[in-house]
Amino acid sequence: MILRYPELDNFLTSALREDIGKGDITTIACVPEDSMSRGIFTAKESGVICGIEVLERVFKLIDERVYLSPFVLDGAFVKEGTIFAKISGHTQSILTGERTALNLIQRLSGIATATAKAVQEVSGTNVKIIDTRKTATGMRILDKYAVKCGGGENHRFGLYDGFLIKDNHISVAGGIMRAVELVRRYQIHIGAVNIPIEVETETIRQVYEAISAEADIIMLDNMTPQMMAEAVSIIAGRAKTEASGNMGERNLREIAETGVDYISIGALTHTVKALDISLKFE
Repeated sequence: MILRYPELDNFLTSALREDIGKGDITTIACVPEDSMSRGIFTAKESGVICGIEVLERVFKLIDERVYLSPFVLDGAFVKEGTIFAKISGHTQSILTGERTALNLIQRLSGIATATAKAVQEVSGTNVKIIDTRKTATGMRILDKYAVKCGGGENHRFGLYDGFLIKDNHISVAGGIMRAVELVRRYQIHIGAVNIPIEVETETIRQVYEAISAEADIIMLDNMTPQMMAEAVSIIAGRAKTEASGNMGERNLREIAETGVDYISIGALTHTVKALDISLKFE
């Protein structure tokens, strides 16, 4: 799935070049060229696995003869101690790719695990957990893929595929009404009238302004649950609603019960606790 993106090989090649440089001098010194090994990937804590294709691709870019045999698919929950993949091939190739491969699958699995936890917290409600653009530079395509593996949804991918009028835009434009008016003109100019317009609000007064401007999505930023519930009641289905602002530190269930449509959590991708995964030779 993610290998369809042409940027992936370029990214992985760059990551490997950063780590390998002129060569893995320790492995070259210690390991004979004809040495062959088999190894196992083990989850050292429970969580959601994400990045199997990335894991395999890292080693294939080093040596096409390395063979990965996964036992789970991306999005699978595994318990602590689960062996979820085996690898075999030239020892030098496996050792050279080990760190890059582990760094990536640990990060992606950490994101997927955190997302799954957030989704579980709001289960039974209609709210959707979504990500933000607070991803690792150069890794957005992978970070957002991991959110999907954890059961979340993706917000806009970048600055080019979604209109999001934030506080600084509002300040420069001269108000919410004026900002939305300018965006609608630009929509027509570039033929993008199908792209929804989202407006960030911090007060109930701004919520009324966003409704008057006929915003498609109204972000309720850093509001108390009581303010969110009031805003949702005022909006009354005339726009979708998104709760935002330090959501990684807040009671998601309480936020979901205000009736918002989305909860966006930047911490899913910018404050990542990597899932502990090891590679050991058999």
